[in-house]
Amino acid sequence: MAKPPLSMQPSGWFQVAWCSEIAVGAVHRMKYFGREMVAWRSASGRVAVFDAYCEHLGAHLGYGGHVVGEHLVCPFHGWEWNGEGRNVCVPYESHPNKGRRIRSYPVVERNEAVWIWHDIDGRDPSFEIPDIFEAFGDGKTAADYYPPVPAATLYRPGLELHPQYVMENGVDFAHFKFVHKTPFVPEFTRHDFSGPVSYVDFTIAFDEGVAEDQINSGVESINAGLGCSITKSWGMVDNRTMPAVTPVDDYISDVRFTVWIGRKAGDDGPEITRYGKTMAGFVIQQFEADVDIWAHQRYTDPPALSRKEYAGFKALREWAVQFYPERPTS
Repeated sequence: MAKPPLSMQPSGWFQVAWCSEIAVGAVHRMKYFGREMVAWRSASGRVAVFDAYCEHLGAHLGYGGHVVGEHLVCPFHGWEWNGEGRNVCVPYESHPNKGRRIRSYPVVERNEAVWIWHDIDGRDPSFEIPDIFEAFGDGKTAADYYPPVPAATLYRPGLELHPQYVMENGVDFAHFKFVHKTPFVPEFTRHDFSGPVSYVDFTIAFDEGVAEDQINSGVESINAGLGCSITKSWGMVDNRTMPAVTPVDDYISDVRFTVWIGRKAGDDGPEITRYGKTMAGFVIQQFEADVDIWAHQRYTDPPALSRKEYAGFKALREWAVQFYPERPTS
């Protein structure tokens, strides 16, 4: 297993679960950024994410730890920790241990997903996760789409790939024919890398016999750092997608993909239909074709780019630098 040349400790928001995976009272074990973690949901419905080990004597809170009201209780000696990781009760003492705190992570539930903010230096979040409906400003809401979780999702854990690969895919017009076997090539209409949230849009141009004014499909993408990407596709199958790649350690990442398929007219049932599942399956199949390449890809720096590829890749790689830990100066 080869360690990638890019740091696997970028700053940003990263998906660690789907919301429905963490029920009230649940304690969910996981490992990200080389750290054992637990996610838990309090009685009021709040999700918290901690480093996994109790600050008392180091018991792993994911093995026997349990939720009581708004606190996570250690199975070893019953110490209670609140949602900020602070000790609020030592059951055999009259006062809590106010000097110890379990490392906790900023958490947001959005777009059916649980996100944590990761920053190796402990800095606060510097940008927000875009809402997959509000961010595109077209007036559509979740009610216009079939519920995606769990039937319209993909989970591929433990793959040797880096979050930046997904972002680079967004400016890679040339791969569509060869990976996705499409008869068209995209024409980019927007590259905006001016802040931590970037925007990449393209329309779909057919190769032969189609006038430019007949182009009626395309994709709009919003990338919030390296861990969160949302897309809106229009003109063919109305769908919105959310790929998310989260580093597990210095070598591997977990991949999640969530697909919202636009409802057929008059179909407002609470469950995704056969049509919705079928359309989502086609979208997931296309994404998996990318994943199969990313999982065996070697990051090349500098890449041997063609003239047409240069501007997009250059802009994206320069944008991505801001999310990595600063290299020590010699």
